[in-house]
Amino acid sequence: MSRRHAAEKRVVLPDVKYNSVLVAKFVNNVMTQGRKEKAECIVYGAFDIVKNKHRVDPFEAFNSALNNVRPHLEVVSVRVGGANYQVPSPVDERWGFALASRWIIEAAKKRSGAMVSKLAEEIFEASNNRGPSVKKREDTHKMAEANKAFSHFAPKKSGGAR
Repeated sequence: MSRRHAAEKRVVLPDVKYNSVLVAKFVNNVMTQGRKEKAECIVYGAFDIVKNKHRVDPFEAFNSALNNVRPHLEVVSVRVGGANYQVPSPVDERWGFALASRWIIEAAKKRSGAMVSKLAEEIFEASNNRGPSVKKREDTHKMAEANKAFSHFAPKKSGGAR
């Protein structure tokens, strides 16, 4: 790990169909073994199922699903005086969307059937605040709430002059 330079953020180009960076990142998360075309077929097919079966705008359903699943708090393990404490901390927006997309994909994989229909159902349920991915977010928030007593162990943000 280099001490001189921070890691450069990669620029992800927006997808062709919806012109959205979030959809492009979601496609990259669905992709396995470098099969991007297959991942695009799965995601766009799921969007088509959401549009035809549930009669809602698939892009709006996708955005609301990501916003409903995105956690606002998480627990971070901090070592203080030889003991590890689970300290609640706020989640950065980019990390929250990464967790949300990962949780939606994992929940879809656990369902039965073809991946296209599984992903479509998971996106639709998450957009309506239901389903296993939303439950995962609620469990994360409950754990952070339960460990609120250790919040004074949170690492201090460095800012200003020393």
